[in-house]
Amino acid sequence: MKIAFCSSEVFPYAKTGGLADVSGALPHALACEGAQVKVFMPLYKNIKPQKNFPGYGFTKKGDVEFFFIKNDNYFLRDALYGTPQGDYPDNLERFSFFSKQVLEILKKLKFSPDVIHSNDWQSSLVNMYCKTIYKNDNFFKNTKCVLTIHNLAYQGIFEKEKYPLLGLSWDCFNMQCLEFYGKINLLKGGIVFSDMVNTVSPTYAKQIQTPDYGCGLEGVLREKRERLCGILNAIDYQVWNPKIDTLIYKKFSSQDLENKAVNKKMFQKELGLKVDGNALLLGMVTRLAEQKGIDIVSESLDYLLKKHQVVILGVGDEKYHKILKKLAGKYKKSFSLNLKFDEAIAHRIYAACDCFLMPSRFEPCGLSQMISYKYATIPIVHHTGGLVDTVIDVHLKGGGFVFYKYSSDDLITSIERSHSLFKNKKEWDLLLKKVSRYNFSWEATAEKYMEMYKKS
Repeated sequence: MKIAFCSSEVFPYAKTGGLADVSGALPHALACEGAQVKVFMPLYKNIKPQKNFPGYGFTKKGDVEFFFIKNDNYFLRDALYGTPQGDYPDNLERFSFFSKQVLEILKKLKFSPDVIHSNDWQSSLVNMYCKTIYKNDNFFKNTKCVLTIHNLAYQGIFEKEKYPLLGLSWDCFNMQCLEFYGKINLLKGGIVFSDMVNTVSPTYAKQIQTPDYGCGLEGVLREKRERLCGILNAIDYQVWNPKIDTLIYKKFSSQDLENKAVNKKMFQKELGLKVDGNALLLGMVTRLAEQKGIDIVSESLDYLLKKHQVVILGVGDEKYHKILKKLAGKYKKSFSLNLKFDEAIAHRIYAACDCFLMPSRFEPCGLSQMISYKYATIPIVHHTGGLVDTVIDVHLKGGGFVFYKYSSDDLITSIERSHSLFKNKKEWDLLLKKVSRYNFSWEATAEKYMEMYKKS
């Protein structure tokens, strides 16, 4: 099977979140299933392809080929989508250019795909263009289009006045296609024009068909329900594995967890926290936005930091930057705030912390809870989306702590439950051994994607 995989970010070349991790790992897993996979993404600043051709760069890694679409006016910028002040105003132009070029480069390469697999709104136009502008092109006559929704909250919404820049007929600007309350909605168009749509966990696939989680597209998704499914994400154990991780202080494994305590003490020292193996160390690697629960974390910290230690890594809403900076100044020995993205610190958080906080208001899948298991770090989560599919409470013989009402009080209660068990070293060690053996590898997930491609 020939697959053209399109994504706006792919690890290790460019990353703002989980989309990059999935887009970096899934193509390799599909190749292991026997697929021919070509990955397409923009040629952002600091990417160095192995070879350069007119209009694109090329790199081969294992059995997968990567094509980086070049346009220095659009992609040679410091960030992928925008600045702290907001999105780049020309994002529609940037990603419509990218989407058209994917199809043109496929033709140049004489690679007629069985499946075009696009991801989120940034590449959903690839599917739309394939089904409209290229619908009579024999090169794509047997090509099916698949769209994965990684987060429905981000839809690619633009003013109607920009519509001519897409190069599409005005026939597509209506309630059945791209129009959304008088604006352009690229994700909606991608859903409508795709043969199959999936999202990144079974629970989230159900939730997005309801008004509470559908972000205004629940009706469109319900209409698509016969061609809509949820496939749980996985993690790449070549990247996330304390047995081989070169970014942590001391390697360890599920067979020998002794060095986890060493990582904790060395991390406390590096961060300037009080070095204390008996302190409950809570970690969070996240976008600082309400979706990720940073509002209820902020409300809880004054209470938590008097008893426990917290380390947060991430950037996001300026409002939360200010709140967290103030708390970091107040609790210097118990709170480490890192307003950036740093891959090494992320790995050390997973390796060193006792518990990992994921109090998301909603969560399409989440990868952090799966990563934290591998590093023997216990997830504390809100019962939503993919967290429902991956974290079962310890009281139900699972491997995490789950709270059901989205509130700071319920978050604190779940943290205190974890602390009670943490103080019982024998029981805690048994829990760590259990969760570090959980398996969320890409092999089974890739098989499900292959099955979906065949159905499309």
